[in-house]
Amino acid sequence: MRNTDDLVQLDAIDEAILTELQASGRLSNQDLALRVHLSPSACLRRVKALEDAGVIDGYVALLNPRALGRFGTSYTIINLESTQPRRLEAFEQAVRDRPEILDCFYVAGTNDYLVRFMYRDATDLERFHAEVLPRLPGVVRSNSMLVLRTVKKTTALPL
Repeated sequence: MRNTDDLVQLDAIDEAILTELQASGRLSNQDLALRVHLSPSACLRRVKALEDAGVIDGYVALLNPRALGRFGTSYTIINLESTQPRRLEAFEQAVRDRPEILDCFYVAGTNDYLVRFMYRDATDLERFHAEVLPRLPGVVRSNSMLVLRTVKKTTALPL
């Protein structure tokens, strides 16, 4: 692994390590080393270097939303009354303070933000639209799209 102009250059072994960890982040170092054909100590050094370089940003457990009663996903486009920096900051802070908003993206084009919310049922979705969205600072319009079926979903980045 080389670092050139803030872009990390990965070799085939780094890519193999990252592919395996993206598929199963709970692999033991021993199992990972076997899969990528390295000694455990060399594998551990490589993983540590990838972490130190910021390529591996963290480790998480991915939860099954349905097992936790979240049966629907809503993507909502949001337009603000103004895109002045202090208005954007107020909106973004309010979004950070709402745990039910899972993702929020500032977007280019005719809209300002895209948020993702997972809901339990129609009542929960209505609550989100009646109580959460209108209370976010500066919101003048929102348009939600409800997911009918997930065709593809991955957390793995292509290498």
